Amino acid sequence: MNRWARLAGVFYLITIVAGVFAEVFVRGRLVVRDDAAATATNILTHEALYRSGLVADLIMLLAYVAVTLLLYLLLKPVNEPLSLLAAFFSLIGIAVLAVNCLNHVAPLLLLARDPSSTQSQSLALLALRLHARGYSISGVFFGTYCILIGYLTFKSGFVPRTVGVLMAIGGASYLADSFLLFLLPAVSVRLPDFTMLGGIGELALTLWLIVKGAKVS
Repeated sequence: MNRWARLAGVFYLITIVAGVFAEVFVRGRLVVRDDAAATATNILTHEALYRSGLVADLIMLLAYVAVTLLLYLLLKPVNEPLSLLAAFFSLIGIAVLAVNCLNHVAPLLLLARDPSSTQSQSLALLALRLHARGYSISGVFFGTYCILIGYLTFKSGFVPRTVGVLMAIGGASYLADSFLLFLLPAVSVRLPDFTMLGGIGELALTLWLIVKGAKVS
């Protein structure tokens, strides 16, 4: 069990690093809000970087599948039905993001046909906006997953309860961010980024698993 816990932590760290790289250092750097022409120019000028973002997304998803399996095995003794339910929510979220990767590929295909076309540039930016919404949809499933994992780790005894609480708060922040965006978009843009809380919770669990592992009786 201790080995599984450390391995889960390693895969979780890969998930976080790959996800941050793709979202912050690739899309965050190349996508210019409400400027299709500038975004298209950035993608074509830094095409290798843009493609590496897709690779990072795929690595993130592969690593998260491993995390899901390992945490299921680790937390099954605590409450098997809830651990299985959490795994299902995680896998659905992973599937949503896997399909969502097509929205990262779409700008490359659109701009390859006619990079100077205003229509192609606009459609490329639209695809990237849809990509962002895909992340928000997946947040519903990952948020529920984090809440369940937070509860299970809280009850487990091999992880500090504060880590479980942070995971549950993080999951609630993912849910709040997603539902606010779809129900009250005007309000959502004026509020702080709740997903930072989710990142804190997941990072806390990741570091604990890597450093301390888990001793399950």
